Amino acid sequence: MNFEIDSGWKLHPVGGDTGQAYMGTRAEEKLFLKRNSSPFLAALSVEGITPRLVWTKRIGNGDVLTAQEWLNGRTLKSEEMVSPEVAQLLSRIHTSEPLRSMLSRVGGKEITPQILLNNYKNKLPSDLLNHPLLTSIFDKLTAEAATMNLVTPRVCHGDIYQKNWLLSDKDRLYLVDWDSAMLADPAMDLSMLLFQYVQRENWKDWLEHYGAVVTDELIERILWYASMNYLTQTKRHHHESRFYEMNKDILKLQTIHSVIQDERE
Repeated sequence: MNFEIDSGWKLHPVGGDTGQAYMGTRAEEKLFLKRNSSPFLAALSVEGITPRLVWTKRIGNGDVLTAQEWLNGRTLKSEEMVSPEVAQLLSRIHTSEPLRSMLSRVGGKEITPQILLNNYKNKLPSDLLNHPLLTSIFDKLTAEAATMNLVTPRVCHGDIYQKNWLLSDKDRLYLVDWDSAMLADPAMDLSMLLFQYVQRENWKDWLEHYGAVVTDELIERILWYASMNYLTQTKRHHHESRFYEMNKDILKLQTIHSVIQDERE
């Protein structure tokens, strides 16, 4: 990479799905470097949602490199995702007008329920297209999509799992890796987090820490996005020939379907 030769920085790849993140070291300096991060990163840094942005540079091959302060810390454990601090930080993100305005200005896409349904149906493999449970859930979500569009889109992270929550050694919590950021119903993020980490009987307490008024309508939206998320994962895992994970997704969809039935009885 040209940047290493031109400036004397040594780059050490760090974990991540894109393969474009590095720990950069030069003399006593240490920074978190990433190629082609979203321009939205600057606003997140100002709001204290992500570690501080130090600089942004265009490098020899045309890529844009961003540098953030390197923080010693760790990702959250699964049991820590139920904490009020996680709920409160997520609420700050979802309710921030400056963040919503900035994401819109830098070209953040608005993702509606209908877009999610269309993306799922597009080039859907025949065995998933003809799967009775998946077809039933898809038809139900399609019928309910119109009412879901009434929600004002807010900034959503889109990949809210524990790997992206960083707790610094100074006990400061951050949410990182914003490559999937979008404007959408906050219930999209909430559904991922609640179904993955919070027991159903504790949802109300967690949502109150988040600052939500817990209504039947909110729960319905969370269940809708949870179903949509697992449908999407099912399709992705099928495409990747990861059939064990695909079958786990289908079992999760059965569980959500049972929860919905219980909620309505």
